[in-house]
Amino acid sequence: MENIGSKLHVLAIPLPLQGHANPMLQFCKRLASKGVMITLITVTSANILVQQTFNSIKIEYIPDDGNEDVGAADAAERVDDFLQRFNIAVTNNLAKTVEEKASSGHPVKVILYDSMMAWILEILQKLGIKGAAFFTQACAVCSIYNHIHNGTLKLPLETSDILLPSLPLLKSTDLPSFVYDPCAYPNVLDVVLSQNIILQKADWLFFNSFEKLENEVVSWLANRYPIKTIGPTIPSIYVDKRLKEDKDYTLNLFKPNTEASIKWLDSKEFGSVVYVSFGSLSDLEENQMQEIACGLLRSNCNFLWVVRSSEESKVPSNLMSEAQARGLIVNWCPQLEVLAHQAVGCFMTHCGWNSTIEALSIGVPMVTMPVWIDQTTNAKFIVDIWEVGVRVKANEKGIVTREEVEMTIKEIMHGEK
Repeated sequence: MENIGSKLHVLAIPLPLQGHANPMLQFCKRLASKGVMITLITVTSANILVQQTFNSIKIEYIPDDGNEDVGAADAAERVDDFLQRFNIAVTNNLAKTVEEKASSGHPVKVILYDSMMAWILEILQKLGIKGAAFFTQACAVCSIYNHIHNGTLKLPLETSDILLPSLPLLKSTDLPSFVYDPCAYPNVLDVVLSQNIILQKADWLFFNSFEKLENEVVSWLANRYPIKTIGPTIPSIYVDKRLKEDKDYTLNLFKPNTEASIKWLDSKEFGSVVYVSFGSLSDLEENQMQEIACGLLRSNCNFLWVVRSSEESKVPSNLMSEAQARGLIVNWCPQLEVLAHQAVGCFMTHCGWNSTIEALSIGVPMVTMPVWIDQTTNAKFIVDIWEVGVRVKANEKGIVTREEVEMTIKEIMHGEK
């Protein structure tokens, strides 16, 4: 086969968030393995940690306003501001970047961009460059947003039972949080709904999913839009092993405690560890963190808990003294390597789509504790459709109690109800 690298140069622009940047980079690795030249663009303040280079992928930075760490949008309330500043940074620098590539003899033929960047369509039109949208969410979630756009699903919701084409019967609380509570973050709701413009105008539509996982909704979308499923976009060593050097994600927004995590797991028995992580954005209340901690202790299971440095103060001070060798808390860890470790028997998760895809691909059952955005919908499918997990139930105050945490963990780890 003729090497197409000299003909095709792709400029990739992910949102610099852990669950967005890594899936796109994985797709870029696949393209690069076919000879495509890739330049991945991010902002200077994203603080992305690059572990290694990969084939012909080059990472470049464009300046942003520099007032605050764009990549550290830890709390849900900051995502709207983050998206606006990232928009400005890319808008102000993209044309210049494209011109520089053309002058260097490597003109950009295609721009690969995150599906939450509908504003980039106008820029692409002015530049005369084709664009490919990359969706980092489930096809089911995309279809829900599409039904809102088309008027099939009206907001505010008028009923608690939601029946939509190609989807199972859903409760209103199974829908993305911005849908059942549209007043919570109206600006972010506008951003996720803007993906419908992408569906109509993008040259190509790529989804981090696969047909066997979402067969009905993939067929429904494909009958209306030129979509292509290209998932699961995780390192090749965990799926098809076609790319021998592709053993990890390469990019991290946080420095992982790899050595400590794996060494501790190596000391534990097969299937004895509960791995707990709520992702890079979730911001749980202190009383909820305390209930999780107590529930982990009550379960009598070994646990590896990822607690970002910004959340450490919420963990009870006596947790580790009581847990002793049964527990380990780290600020970040190599999640795929942890999930694939023989000691891990359960994943307590916020149900972000990336985490969901990883657990499904490796085969780790889940205790689901969705927090916001699409996580509630993902949890519905994990528990009731794919039947690979259980879901915690919050009390009337919205808190998942220690008893509930204990019960659901035991249900997965020991088959207890």
